Amino acid sequence: MASDSRIRASDADRDRTAALLREHHAAGRLTAEEFNERLEKAYAAKTLGELDELLADLPGIDLYKLPDASLPRHRPGGSGPPPLPWMMAPGRMSPAWRAALGSWLSVSLVAFFVWLLAGHPDNLWFLWVAGPYGLILLGRWVTGAHPRGDRNRHHP
Repeated sequence: MASDSRIRASDADRDRTAALLREHHAAGRLTAEEFNERLEKAYAAKTLGELDELLADLPGIDLYKLPDASLPRHRPGGSGPPPLPWMMAPGRMSPAWRAALGSWLSVSLVAFFVWLLAGHPDNLWFLWVAGPYGLILLGRWVTGAHPRGDRNRHHP
């Protein structure tokens, strides 16, 4: 961990060591008894040297290459593309989609009110404004594309 083993350990250092111990336990390198014993020592450790001793006989693991538990899992194992918008949890629309739908609604409402004030009820020209714009957004939503058109981005 550090070049000087006498440096005091922080809570983040203890948590990182505990995460490494959990990974080694999950991989079968530590028995349940060894894991619990080392975990107690990790949270009681005062220096980085004490934490290093707990990991000395275990191979190095890069925590940054492990899957993050906070990342959404779309399929078993966390692989694959994100879910399509209608498969997302209720209320989970990305800010980009909220902005796109908000702009469509604003433009459509302005066109509708101008149509109302113009007084030509037989000519539904406002639908030529709202319709194509709405169909494009609907098509992007159904295919799971990003509303701004970025091909490599997906909404959460």
